[in-house]
Amino acid sequence: MSNQSKGVSYKKMDKSYFKSRELKRHAGVWSLWALGVGGVISGHFSGWNLGLASGGWGGMLLATIIIAIMYIGLTQCVAEMSPALPHTGGAYSFARSSMGPWGGFFTGLVENMEFILTPAVIVFFISSYMSGIFETGPDSLPYWWFGFYSFFTILNIVGVELSFRLTVVVTILALLCLVVFWVSSIGSIDFAANALNIKASANGKAELLSGGYGKFLPMGFAGALGALPFAVWLFLAIEQLPLAAEESIDPKKDMPKGLTYGMITLIISAFMILWLNSSIPLGAYALSQSGEPLLDGFKMLYGSSTAKGLTLVAVIGLIASFHTIIFAFGRQIYSLSRAGYFPVFLSITHKKRKTPYTALIAGSVIGFMVLMLTRYLAGVEQSEIFIGGALLNMAVFSAMLSYVLQSASFLLLRKNKPNLKRPYKSPLGKTGAWVTIAIALITIYFQLQDGSYKIAVFSAIAYLTIGLIYFGIYGRHRLILSPEEEFAINKKE
Repeated sequence: MSNQSKGVSYKKMDKSYFKSRELKRHAGVWSLWALGVGGVISGHFSGWNLGLASGGWGGMLLATIIIAIMYIGLTQCVAEMSPALPHTGGAYSFARSSMGPWGGFFTGLVENMEFILTPAVIVFFISSYMSGIFETGPDSLPYWWFGFYSFFTILNIVGVELSFRLTVVVTILALLCLVVFWVSSIGSIDFAANALNIKASANGKAELLSGGYGKFLPMGFAGALGALPFAVWLFLAIEQLPLAAEESIDPKKDMPKGLTYGMITLIISAFMILWLNSSIPLGAYALSQSGEPLLDGFKMLYGSSTAKGLTLVAVIGLIASFHTIIFAFGRQIYSLSRAGYFPVFLSITHKKRKTPYTALIAGSVIGFMVLMLTRYLAGVEQSEIFIGGALLNMAVFSAMLSYVLQSASFLLLRKNKPNLKRPYKSPLGKTGAWVTIAIALITIYFQLQDGSYKIAVFSAIAYLTIGLIYFGIYGRHRLILSPEEEFAINKKE
């Protein structure tokens, strides 16, 4: 069977093809909530704080509000599309139904880059923490990377029930760590003296304002916009929930609830950590230079003598995100492979456990190789700077591009398929989608204002260009009528 009008060719597979690619339903509302919150929560432990250097505390607050609005718009779009198209393809599935096979592949490729690079960055920081605890030195980092990738890949392969149970446990533990910090901080806060201790130097850079009581927006509104890419880390990856659609017990009811409850949780946590972490004596300026803001906050409250124990606390948040995003890239690779966009062997599932083990292994191997290649090219001493900068920002760029494409899919589906059965409808409607697109594009623009971001963005563009060339020459002639593809072709209105 072929569809030459769209410039692609399809092959119809027999039942045995899909039987060897079955998934198992297990996830309820709270499993989905944990998957969404767990994928994000590491950003509440570190990363967001670097935005304080761009806009001061007030600038970071405004950036967080703007980005929260973007994610509310995005998740409401996704909450409408996912029950209407309850396939594990997520963003690829939405785009395939609204923009055709080229749009579906490109959106899937963009999201794939985000989900491969994000856990690679996270495991680097987990391993750095563990190396510090056990005093193993920088040469041991590749062994830590291999160990964590292996352990959590195996856990995801063993079974979906175990994977979701672990997701719930580590997400709750990570949130408990944050709650303990919030409660511990209350008696030590002095907002004006500590959170407002940043001023703009003559060249516009952040400087320490001794004694605090500085301006709410020391770098002006432009500083707040410059902090947008850092505020993204307080919410990045909640959009992965639709990848569990075919493993959700009732995706039409549970997916919108999981997304909504997840966003409520993350918004509360984001503003609590921004307020309290900045308001204790450590201060916003020191926090803006920190690689481990929550850990430094704990040290300030409890003393550095308990540093190793506190480091283990900090690792919990990173582990929660690492584990859940491994789940996400496994399903994302699986869905693109099942439809023929990626090599089809990557969608084979375990005969007994019904988990996409080939996709999970492939994603982990690629992530590990990215880390090793980065270490080789940048050198042992510079690898932390490169991973913390370029790779991390490539993930942010791909996420923003994905949000534009998903919101565009929402608008096109509303326009071209108005009678599509929608068990849930976004109360924000088209306005929410347009606002999401606008904020995502503004965030990309401000990424390009920084030299290190430019390197990341151009590297990402090179990767996407290679992917499109592959699809144009080879992939588009070998597509398969998977559930996503059949829905897109046959759902005429």
